[in-house]
Amino acid sequence: MAARMGMALVGLGAAALPHLRSLQDLADRIDLRYAVTRQPHADRIRPYTGPVQLVDSLDLVLQDPIVQAVIVATPPSTHLDICQRCFAAGKHVLLEKPLELNLDRSARLVELASASGLNLGVVLQHRFRAAAITLQQLMDEGRLGEVQAASVRVPWWRTQAYYKEPGRGTLARDGGGVLLTQAIHTLDLFRALVGVQSVKAATVRQTRLHQMETEDHVTALMVLGNGAPGDLMATTAMYPGYPETIDIIGTLGSARLSGANLQVHFLEGAPLSVSSEGGTGSGANIMDFSHEPHRDLLTDFMESITQNRAPRVNGADTLKTHVLIDELLRMGVSTH
Repeated sequence: MAARMGMALVGLGAAALPHLRSLQDLADRIDLRYAVTRQPHADRIRPYTGPVQLVDSLDLVLQDPIVQAVIVATPPSTHLDICQRCFAAGKHVLLEKPLELNLDRSARLVELASASGLNLGVVLQHRFRAAAITLQQLMDEGRLGEVQAASVRVPWWRTQAYYKEPGRGTLARDGGGVLLTQAIHTLDLFRALVGVQSVKAATVRQTRLHQMETEDHVTALMVLGNGAPGDLMATTAMYPGYPETIDIIGTLGSARLSGANLQVHFLEGAPLSVSSEGGTGSGANIMDFSHEPHRDLLTDFMESITQNRAPRVNGADTLKTHVLIDELLRMGVSTH
C-alpha cells in the first residue's frame, strides 16, 4: 500500500468544513497532520475524526518534512503571504478561491508558484460537479454545434448579518463583493465552457438590501470566445436565493446547467440529463451543498503531485477568471 500524503489545513472557518469532510473520505490516502488556526477549538475540526495537531504556527507545519502540501482556507488578504511561505518551504498549495484581493496580487501569486516549480491548485469545485463535467465533454466534442449565445445567472441571497461579520464584503479583507466572493465559481465554469473575449458593457451596484463596501449586483454584456453574445447577472440580493444557471444555445441543441443539474436538448436525438441532490449554497445557509466536488478536486490535486502534472484547476487558469472579473469591475457603471 502506498504511503499516505502528508497535508496540513490552514484556517478553520466555514470554508474549511467541506475540506475536512473530504479529508475524512480520503483518510486512507491523505494524512492530515496539522490544522492551523489562531483560535484552536476542537469542535471546528469535528468532521475529521483522525488524529490531527491543532497549532497556531504555520512555521511548525512548514518545518515538517512529511507535509507535502498545504490547503489554505483563510481570507483572500492572507493568501499571497501564506503561499509565498509555503512555496519557499517546498510545499504544494491547494488554495481556496479567490487567488487574492486583486488582479495584481493574484498575478504575483501565480508567478511565485511558477517560479517555485510547485503545484498551485485552486478550489473552484463547480468544475468537478458531474453535470458540469458532462457539459464540458459535450462542448469539447462539439455535440451542441457552434455556440450562438450563452447566459450566466447567479441569483443568490446573503443576509445583512452575513455582511456584518468582520471583513465581509470589504476591499481590505475580501477584495470584492458578489463577483470575487460568490459568483467566481460559476463565472469560472462559464469561461471554461464558452470562453469570454471581452466585456462590452456592465453595471455594478450596491442595492438597498445590503449595507456593504463592495458590489452585491452586477449585470453585463460580453463577447464569447467565438464572438457570439453572452450576458451575465450576479447578485446576493435575490431573496431567498436560487441555483446559479448557465444557458448555452448551439446550432445542434441547447443546454441548461442549473446548480448541479443538467438538461440538454438536441435538435436531433434523445435529450440528456444529469441530476444531483443537494443545495448550492445560494441562500442564507451558505454551506448548503455537497462536499463531493471538493473531494474530487482534492483527489485531482493530490494526483497532480504524484503524477507530476498541473491540477485541473490551477493558478494560471484561474488567473484568466480574475482577468474577467477585473474587466467587469473596470467596465462597470456604478449605480446606487
